[in-house]
Amino acid sequence: MKTFYCGSLVPGCQWHTRAESEAEIVSRAVDHLRETHGETVIRPTIVEQIKQRIMDEQPAA
Repeated sequence: MKTFYCGSLVPGCQWHTRAESEAEIVSRAVDHLRETHGETVIRPTIVEQIKQRIMDEQPAA
């Protein structure tokens, strides 16, 4: 499972998402940026920044 926290890209934002694939995380994050933060143009650099901030969840001990 992978996780992305929007606050790592947009300080103060509490939104986050979890999914099995990086592609699903990126899709959800882009939708979130459009809907919540008013981004109308999603540049490739933003997609790369999202990918860099995706974390693999550690299994619970």
